[in-house]
Amino acid sequence: MSAPALFTIGYEQASAPAVLDELSRAGVELLVDVRAVAASRRAGFSKSLLAAGVAERGISYLHLRGLGTPAEGRQAARSGQHGAMQRIFAEHMQTPTAREQLGELVDLVKSGRRVCLLCFERHPEHCHRLIVANLVCEQIEVPVTHLMASPL
Repeated sequence: MSAPALFTIGYEQASAPAVLDELSRAGVELLVDVRAVAASRRAGFSKSLLAAGVAERGISYLHLRGLGTPAEGRQAARSGQHGAMQRIFAEHMQTPTAREQLGELVDLVKSGRRVCLLCFERHPEHCHRLIVANLVCEQIEVPVTHLMASPL
């Protein structure tokens, strides 16, 4: 079993091929979609197309919607209220579904697979995926690498 590794990536300002290339370069084995709604108007980023795209690269796909930001948190993020988004997401992470799916994610990372969290925002400091990564790190010692695909 290899040492655990955790990555994050956002697809804002990037094409699907650029994101897939970045995942492949990093040796990601499992892409965990942490969007509450795994749909996108951006080509290649809706759940089924994304799962098919990563599968072509030998990468598995898992959608953990319980680790996504609730609608009011997404609205706060869109309006630049990152503090409000973080507060709303912290409250959400106390729900049974979120706690259960965080445990599932921790187990996947512990297994030694190279796991990458995916969401929309390009910069992790503006995205809840950084909070999710930090919550994983509270439970297991794992380095986190924030990937960034080439912009459009």
